[in-house]
Parts: sequence; structure tokens; C-alpha cells
Amino acid sequence: MIQVSCALIINPKNPKEVLAVQRSEQMRHPLKWEFPGGKIEAKESAEESIVREIQEELSCSIEVLQSLQSVEHHYPDVSVCLHPFIVRWTSGELSLFEHKRAQFFAKEGLLSLDWLDADVPIVHEFISTYLNQES
Repeated sequence: MIQVSCALIINPKNPKEVLAVQRSEQMRHPLKWEFPGGKIEAKESAEESIVREIQEELSCSIEVLQSLQSVEHHYPDVSVCLHPFIVRWTSGELSLFEHKRAQFFAKEGLLSLDWLDADVPIVHEFISTYLNQES
């Protein structure tokens, strides 16, 4: 099972929106939407991993606010355990090195995207525990 961290980056201009990224045509599961992140390296915590991954993938610095429930998913060719974190964007200009698109979405927009299967439970937990609480 591959251990993976992912970030739910809150829009600094609108806390009711979160960043989603669309996989490029060259990636596995092309054009599916996901929360950005990546594999947790040996001797690295999930929290350390997500800070590093977002810096590498998006050229942004983040601050971890809270974790959500981890999700295990079994694709036909690989099993993953996804460790999601709600994070605050602290600095940097968003740059895409791997993904086709990145966009902030409100609740309705999140529900309309074609998500990677492992991210679907995270979307629903985020909406129910974060978006429905914020005023």
C-alpha cells in the first residue's frame, strides 16, 4: 500500500473555496481531479510530506491546519492510503509543473468534478466537517 499525503488548500480570499487540480493527459488517470500531494518518503511524516509536496508541485508554502480521516482505496493496479490535510496557503505564486489545471471551487463546484476515486470520500468529509461549519 502506497502512503500518500494530499492538501485541501483553502482559498486565502474566500474560505468557502478549496483548491483542486486536474491531472494532465500524461499522468495515470488522465484529466481526473484530485487534491494536490504525493507519496510520503521514508522517515517523513504525512504532515512533513504534504508541506514538501506542495512546494515541489505548486511552488507554494503552506501551513497545516488540521487532518481529515485517512482513506484507503484499491485501484486495479495499486492500493493507496491517502492522508488529507486542510492547509492555509502562506506564500508563493501558484505554478503547475505536473497538472493541467488548478482552480478554487466552492461546495457546488467540488461536487460537479470528475474526481479520482480515492478523493471522493475526502470531498464529502471536507464539505460536511469544514464547509458546513464555516460562516
